[in-house]
Amino acid sequence: MQPSLQARGLTRILPGPVPTTLVEGIDLDFTPGDFAVITGPSGSGKSSLLYLLGLLDPPTGGDVLVEGASTAELDGEQRARVRLERFGFVFQFHFLLPEFTVLENVMLPMRQLGRFHTGDMHARAESLLGALDMLPVAHKRPDALSGGQRQRTAVARALANDPEFLLADEPTGALDTRNAAAVFTILRDLAREGRTVIAVTHDEGLAATADRRIRIVDGRLV
Repeated sequence: MQPSLQARGLTRILPGPVPTTLVEGIDLDFTPGDFAVITGPSGSGKSSLLYLLGLLDPPTGGDVLVEGASTAELDGEQRARVRLERFGFVFQFHFLLPEFTVLENVMLPMRQLGRFHTGDMHARAESLLGALDMLPVAHKRPDALSGGQRQRTAVARALANDPEFLLADEPTGALDTRNAAAVFTILRDLAREGRTVIAVTHDEGLAATADRRIRIVDGRLV
């Protein structure tokens, strides 16, 4: 199977009196259906690598290829469009907007993309929430939810535009053991549906359940 997401010589260095190398010379290939975890010590560059793969941060050197197409020369607006169309993101802290209901939070990426009519957005958001057992709380606001419910809402929002790539940064870091295992089960199932799922985690037990493990130390693959 051809790689759908590739890193080639991926490097990010923060400028300053003493430049800081976050990631250096990373080469990776991911294919549809991959469920990969990135592990390593604190400060090793795990999240930096994930943000580069997801086009959230621009590399200092190297390239990220999406379906074989280079992203190195894309400007900020073009990178944002690729992210919106092809990537979904889940973070340790859900970043749900407190003034909107669960349903409205899930619809936000669809509104931004502009691909769906209002009725279709509503139906798709309800379908995603239903698949994650969140439909009973669809009209509640985030502050009325448990931590596990908030994170499942964040997963539904990440899937709103039907992305090929789902990237998660410590998605279980703020959850108890039971809810953490449930979120990882959801991520694994999404990979089995054919998405490319890449997650950063410090939890060794959860990392062991992934199909593939990428270990990074001091910004380099080991």
